[in-house]
Amino acid sequence: MATYHRFDCVIVGAGGAGLRAALEASQRANTAVISKMYPTRSHTGAAQGGMSAALGNVEEDNWEWHTFDTIKGGDYLVDQDAAEIMCREAIDAVYDLEHMGFPFDRTAEGKIDQRRFGGHTRDHGKAPVQRACFAADRTGHMILQTLYQQCQKNGVQFFNEWYVLDLILTADDAGRQVCSGVIAYELKTGELHVFHAKSVLFATGGFGKFFKITSNAHTLTGDGPGICLARGIPLEDMEFFQFHPTGVYGIGILLSEAARAEGGILLNDKGERFMERYAPTLMDLAPRDMVSRAIHTEIKEGRGIGGKDYVFLDVSHLDPEVIENKLPDITEFARIYLGVEPLREPVPIQATAHYAMGGIPTDVNAQVVIDDDNTPLPGFFAAGECACVSVHGANRLGTNSLLDIVVFGRRGGINMAEYANKVDIAELPESPEQDVQSKLKGILDRTKGERPATIRSELQAQMMSNCGIVRNESTLKEALDTVRELRQRFSSAGIDDKSARYNQDLLEAVELGFLLDLAEVTVAAALARTESRGGHFRDDHDSRDDGQWLKHSLATRRPDGQIDLTYKPVTITKYIPMERKY
Repeated sequence: MATYHRFDCVIVGAGGAGLRAALEASQRANTAVISKMYPTRSHTGAAQGGMSAALGNVEEDNWEWHTFDTIKGGDYLVDQDAAEIMCREAIDAVYDLEHMGFPFDRTAEGKIDQRRFGGHTRDHGKAPVQRACFAADRTGHMILQTLYQQCQKNGVQFFNEWYVLDLILTADDAGRQVCSGVIAYELKTGELHVFHAKSVLFATGGFGKFFKITSNAHTLTGDGPGICLARGIPLEDMEFFQFHPTGVYGIGILLSEAARAEGGILLNDKGERFMERYAPTLMDLAPRDMVSRAIHTEIKEGRGIGGKDYVFLDVSHLDPEVIENKLPDITEFARIYLGVEPLREPVPIQATAHYAMGGIPTDVNAQVVIDDDNTPLPGFFAAGECACVSVHGANRLGTNSLLDIVVFGRRGGINMAEYANKVDIAELPESPEQDVQSKLKGILDRTKGERPATIRSELQAQMMSNCGIVRNESTLKEALDTVRELRQRFSSAGIDDKSARYNQDLLEAVELGFLLDLAEVTVAAALARTESRGGHFRDDHDSRDDGQWLKHSLATRRPDGQIDLTYKPVTITKYIPMERKY
């Protein structure tokens, strides 16, 4: 038997998007947040460099230039109406955080300070611009602290260390599917709980843990998109995954773009500042997909450091005060993980799997849509990295992620509460937790079989090698065959821990199931898209093809397990697609 709870609004995930949504929803309706971990440990806290907004505090700027950079940076797969909303509302979003007590760095005049970031320019690409608002290199951490305090002040009810494992879909009087709640597993007790709600918002984060080298925390396993895929909801643009150029070598922990924004440079084995060849205007601050591919090319052509698979990030020429005051976490990471002193020597780095541009399709009000006509699923919302609005297109610009979560988290919170206040709560089917109960029992009952950790390691290695920075038909077909074989092996995998309390072994097995499902969809969509665009680069189709591929993919799993791919148009307002040059 499950325990039942009832709320107007239930938000799944307590990162920046979930907390921003909860802050708005709680002012209008009875609101709960369910989180896999304590909220201030959410992965938003790992975002270092800043949050973009055209404040113009340091030099001239405006939100339309920001919009242009976002669309161009996304290789024109961005829905332009959504980008316009995000960049226009960015300014108020920053001031909202400031009024909540966010500790922004300040200029000598007391204004919010701003720094340069990759792909952000003045006057439609003519020169770099200082647009990123920041708190040293701990911006995401400070966003979490600020929003969590505000949610506590507003009486949001938190259920921490509870895992949402299913979505409850029911039919309304017209026969349409509506979202009526979620099923959650309480880690402390091993019990299932039914959260009956008028509206639900997923803010569950990304799914980079299907790659071997990633900046993503262990918790980023794609639970939200995986649940949606299992429930017949399509996932949008899953072939587009961003590799960040500067991860700690061999580990993947992020060294923020803020280091290059403050004047750090990338060097190859010859001591060359090689980005001069690839992006002569922005150089080291070109968009992330371009810098990551440049690093890949340098290594492939034998210019990695000592012939190995990394290059250097050098900040040793900068003022030590700048390094210690504006980049404290980054420099400490170099010291701790590599034993390198960045004040005196360059830091070994490699590209690391970082951010999912694709996810659960939504409109600009964070309402989940379920087909190529953008038909909404009433009562269901999504925001943050698990969602695809799409404001990032084929490649997200640095600092637009923190902006995305606060702009669309706010919109989602307002709209889910307004929806909840207009409708009656739906009747639930009998025992809605049965599917989850059966799934968990199936894993617990398997006393033999392969351990999930072995399958996870093989998945991560396969995705890194064959669906990474550079792809082609051959590597993607190999990856697809392997992922499908791993999914089959996972169906008979077993675990050692059979206990009810704090069974992390069980939950990691469930998370692996989500990762396998999302990896298959990612590879299938990448194999189908016979062009290169943003984070999706194929060396057998190395140019962009707007005639055939200026469209979003929608991936759905059929009842027989096969992946169906359909497409919908990109929304274009006034920014005509052109070649990306920096």
